Amino acid sequence: MLDRPQWDQRVARDLLRDLAALDQALYEAVTVTRTPTLDYALRRLSAAADHSKISFTVAGLLALFPGRPRRAAALGVAAIGVASASANLLGKRLVRRPRPHRAVDSPFPGRHVPMPESASFPSGHTASAVAFAAAVGPALPVVTVPLGLLACAVGYSRIHTGVHYPGDVVAGAVLGTGAAAVVLATVGRQGLDRRGLLDRRG
Repeated sequence: MLDRPQWDQRVARDLLRDLAALDQALYEAVTVTRTPTLDYALRRLSAAADHSKISFTVAGLLALFPGRPRRAAALGVAAIGVASASANLLGKRLVRRPRPHRAVDSPFPGRHVPMPESASFPSGHTASAVAFAAAVGPALPVVTVPLGLLACAVGYSRIHTGVHYPGDVVAGAVLGTGAAAVVLATVGRQGLDRRGLLDRRG
């Protein structure tokens, strides 16, 4: 009879196997679903999100306006930096998950974007897009919903265009949310420290 540590390891291994099978099944369901109108739009969106170009463009526009918009832009850019470094320098190097297999006889090759050479897990595009939205939103609530929807669309586009599994995107979203939380907490703590210093001087 298996002792508790062995039993826990077996359950964890079986759970990971089941999650991987579900991840593969969801990815394959997307690859065989005909969506010609979405194909073009999502391919363009996925390419536009390379190197966080969309988020940086939004940040640049926000930075034109002083006060809360400019502060929100700075927070968003900082969150992108944390998310991108975490995804590319840590996550991808530690997990090293291969990219999805794209068959040469794919039924819809026109929806594909070039396959990146980096590891698949987690999705860096998603991590950065979610980090930007999650950091900007609290500072500028009016853009919370649009940026959130945009981040979701960027994440799905990476599955639709054949370069990520759904699990990669979910992990990227979690990582992006965490990156934004770190930035907001750090800035908030610095603000409290400054106010405390002013109070003591006063």
